[in-house]
Amino acid sequence: MSRRFALCLLPLALLATSGAAQDAVTARIVEGTLPGGAQWQAEVPQNFNGTLLLYSHGYSPRKDAPEPAPKEYRNLLLRKGYALIASDFGAGGWSLEQAVPAQRAAVEAFSAREGRPRRVLAWGSSMGGLISTALAEQDAPAIDGALAMCPSIGGAVGMMNTGLDGAFAIATLIAPHSGLALVNVADDMSNGRKAMAAVAAAAQTREGRARIALAGVLGGIPGWTRSDRAQPEADDLEGQVNEMAATLVMGTLMPRNDQERRAGGAFSWNTGVDYAKVLDRTGRRPLVDAMYRKAGLNLSRDLAVLARAPRITARPAAVRYMMENYTPTAQPKVPIVSLQAVGDGVTSPSLQRAYLEAASPAMASGLWSNSAGHCRFAAEQVMAALGHLEARLDGGKWQPRPAAFIDHMPAPMVRSCLRRSGKTGPACQ
Repeated sequence: MSRRFALCLLPLALLATSGAAQDAVTARIVEGTLPGGAQWQAEVPQNFNGTLLLYSHGYSPRKDAPEPAPKEYRNLLLRKGYALIASDFGAGGWSLEQAVPAQRAAVEAFSAREGRPRRVLAWGSSMGGLISTALAEQDAPAIDGALAMCPSIGGAVGMMNTGLDGAFAIATLIAPHSGLALVNVADDMSNGRKAMAAVAAAAQTREGRARIALAGVLGGIPGWTRSDRAQPEADDLEGQVNEMAATLVMGTLMPRNDQERRAGGAFSWNTGVDYAKVLDRTGRRPLVDAMYRKAGLNLSRDLAVLARAPRITARPAAVRYMMENYTPTAQPKVPIVSLQAVGDGVTSPSLQRAYLEAASPAMASGLWSNSAGHCRFAAEQVMAALGHLEARLDGGKWQPRPAAFIDHMPAPMVRSCLRRSGKTGPACQ
């Protein structure tokens, strides 16, 4: 069936997660093609409550079909009367430059067909959380509020600089002869396999585990990262290092090839970075000290090795591109909720802390899930986070933290980078 400016009113029977017949949802499909070529699709339930949810998916190397909502949440949202919408961004990969205007245009196309919804809320996961944040920061935004889940909300420049710090320690101390590429990466998959093999070998020795701890702390990896494992106790340092090792490569050597191609070169740097000072600023040096003592290694000596190692320099034009297209201001024009797991080893929880510290408390609220893994929120938590956002829009101020979440303070984001960091100091650290 063609999507070119087609309005389809075919019923869609959507089975709920349980598969029970009484949970089936009937919705109309509204879809079309945007002027730039991107495809969009919306699902409108019979009991439409007036709120349109604009979903932005996470990173995918491909341009996939529009996904109005992840399948694990779709039926619950439709049953509650939300209409769901998304575009395919018009491009795959790290496509914020295309995704933000495409998502905005999808809302405008829906409004032209169906009438302006009472309320439009952007929501998204991982990279999609950053897209939702960008939509919330636009002048004259097309949305009324945003929910950023497991988000790259600190922006790609700061996130990738933090990752570079961890990857630099891996390449210098754990895999010095592996030929590991840190920027200008020709093949992300092959590069990642090299790093994973080196980290797996290092994890078998005390010396290697100490260096994994250092690389993990520098890279912002928390001490709990796996959803199928219990959170290690505060004094279980070995358990925490196991958790860091499990996602160290994914959390520090994130895909760069696509971003560098778009930006025109390397946009991450560590020129002028003093890793002894970075380690101190993380607040997690005691863990690294303890692991080094246990291994009989001299931490000061390894930090000196890092200090002598050749530095990575970014291309100014590439940095400018990433700042313009992938870096938030922390000045949302509409209320935004950021939802993060305390044990996310892929998108560092420190990113959420950095954004919340820079943004106005009246406009940004952070929620912490006492869980691990990347983007694995229970449907009840997503609904609670949406309710928290809607209560702010209805009442004009944030209500107390929903019971589904906990108080939490992750390590600070030492290499934060915002287009405007307000009272926190320089834009990039």
